[in-house]
Amino acid sequence: MFGRILSSYPNSLNRLAELRLAALMVMVLPLWCLAAGLTPKDVARIEAVSEVAMSPDGQHIAYTLSVPRELGSDDNGSAWSELHVCDLSGKSRGFITGEVSIRRVQWNPDGSAISFVSKRGEDKHSAVYAIPIDGGEAKKIVSHKQGIGSYDWDPSGKRIVFVATEKEDKDKKDLKEKGFNAEIYEEDLHFSRVWIANVDADDDEDPRMLELEGSATSAQFSPDGKSLAVVLARTPLIDHQYMFSKIHVVDAESGSVSAVIENVGKLGAVRWCPDGQSLAFLAGEDLNDPSAGRLFTVSASGGAFKQVAPDYLPNFASIEWQNANTIMFLANDGCLTAFGRVNKDGSDFKMVVEPGGPVMGRLSLSKDGQSAAFSGSAPTHPTELFAMKHGEMSPRRLTHHNAWLADIELSKEEIVRYKARDGEVIEAILIHPLNAKAGMKYPLILDVHGGPESQVQLGWSTRYGSPGQMAAAEGIAVMRPNYRGSTGRGVAFAKAHQSDYGGKEFDDLIDGVDYLVGEGLIDNDRVGITGGSYGGFATAWCSTKHTERFAAGVMFVGISDQISKSGTTDIAEEMYLVHARKRIWEDWQFFLERSPIYYVEQARTPLLILHGKEDPRVHPSQSMELYRNLKILGNTPVRLVLYPGEGHGNRKAASRYDYSLRMMRWMKQFLQENAKEAPPFEIDYELDDDGDESDTPEPTDES
Repeated sequence: MFGRILSSYPNSLNRLAELRLAALMVMVLPLWCLAAGLTPKDVARIEAVSEVAMSPDGQHIAYTLSVPRELGSDDNGSAWSELHVCDLSGKSRGFITGEVSIRRVQWNPDGSAISFVSKRGEDKHSAVYAIPIDGGEAKKIVSHKQGIGSYDWDPSGKRIVFVATEKEDKDKKDLKEKGFNAEIYEEDLHFSRVWIANVDADDDEDPRMLELEGSATSAQFSPDGKSLAVVLARTPLIDHQYMFSKIHVVDAESGSVSAVIENVGKLGAVRWCPDGQSLAFLAGEDLNDPSAGRLFTVSASGGAFKQVAPDYLPNFASIEWQNANTIMFLANDGCLTAFGRVNKDGSDFKMVVEPGGPVMGRLSLSKDGQSAAFSGSAPTHPTELFAMKHGEMSPRRLTHHNAWLADIELSKEEIVRYKARDGEVIEAILIHPLNAKAGMKYPLILDVHGGPESQVQLGWSTRYGSPGQMAAAEGIAVMRPNYRGSTGRGVAFAKAHQSDYGGKEFDDLIDGVDYLVGEGLIDNDRVGITGGSYGGFATAWCSTKHTERFAAGVMFVGISDQISKSGTTDIAEEMYLVHARKRIWEDWQFFLERSPIYYVEQARTPLLILHGKEDPRVHPSQSMELYRNLKILGNTPVRLVLYPGEGHGNRKAASRYDYSLRMMRWMKQFLQENAKEAPPFEIDYELDDDGDESDTPEPTDES
């Protein structure tokens, strides 16, 4: 712009004008240092710490860094996952970086090397690799005829136990190649088996499979290496893994099962006690508990298990043994997290770090239990690496990825609490419009989390499908409520939505809007709603049943018809046991009246519907049903966008960026511009072939 202005000056004056302009720019530079808020393109390049693993001696932390692919330049796909190592002073260096996919990071027992699962070079399947901590190349230490999933080290460092699916029968493979590829739904299944391999075995030495009934998800060696704790479900179906997985104690040599822990409901982390005499695990309190958030201990020989700290309402989220008597834990406490410890008999319950500070996850301890590593985020930064040693008061942030965020102006985020219509107190995260002025009323986006057995927290809130700071930068407030059914406030609160689809759980959303309107922050006529999965159900419900309250909706992989949903989802048992609590044939009218499609005739909320074409959890037909009927009625703008190759949530860089752009454009169109028509279906991605900004838009065709 400045160049075009100066070109109109005579040559003799151009230089003088340039000098004056340069001086002016120096004077105003401090005002220009902060960009005016976060954009979808910014969100598409955010890096985040994922897995963390503390070394046995507590001196180093291995972690994976999620690095998004460069839009328009890299091949489209999921984010790369790099391996980095950081010491306790915060000095971090990349061990394996670039176009790599590193996962399941562990240290070998003596701490001399870091192991991980990856598919590298000419590998046909993922294998276990190890890289020395003092330098050198990564070396393949265990390979298999199928891709390796979870794994664990024998304490001696000589063996690895791992989980992998069975190899497809050669005759079946040959038939498929000849066109006989009929799929027998939920019968022709590939079970995951448990295998034990010698590290650095000869190429002709195959791993040994244990003959266990069921499909495995994880296996861990006992401290003496003689036994395994194996999590098995009766089939590989995700529904069975969700609801009916059991812990089996197995002899590592013979494969015989010595004990089956009859845990009920959902099962989370399982950890051997250092003395090998007992196990700690996270699970549901009962079969109808929506989450695996209760802490239990049980003898390794089997028998009754005991719930530890049953009166503690927050969800236990991550556990590790500090010693043979004490369990360290991370807990989700409403919108916050806490770090604590408790003896295995429930005594000496103590908070090491009270709720507050960074939202922590991924707890990992040193062998002596005196040093801990976490992942952690805050409203001002995505997930980073944190560490804490015995005697320190709080975790220390060690890494500072996304340094460019320092130049972005971010808006205020805070926890708010309001009373629902029946008096229940609901917590929410409120993101204020950037540079909001007192006395002004702003548009609002209600961002509803999925599950509903999850919770929003006072950490980094902006992702491709969560408007957060992207909306704040556009002058739009965002509210993220922990409505009834959310976790972190006890089992009773998490169960409070059951057998009440669209009832009090979503009344909590309306009451949150009313609270903000009453506070004078929000314009009641400019409220939008968005969410994915169960949050997509909330979006469809509020855009139909409560259409008079919402000026825009963006629905992602959401539910519109509870009757057809029950027959097309891969988690029918989970939906029955922890959500509906009844079958459709037991109360047809209930499921009909709790379906957004039932209220489609009254819908006047402009609705953008987006869905992964390969979604097994919420079939794309849920979106197609709602779209088709809204389109036929013609009472409100509606658009359906399908993402080929995506499932229950977008993983690829281009799909995520496309989603962010469409979501924000739809909200701005109807909340700020008061438009009556949908925006064009084409998107200007502002990319050229090199991934740089361009003046030439690149349109796309959609479903």
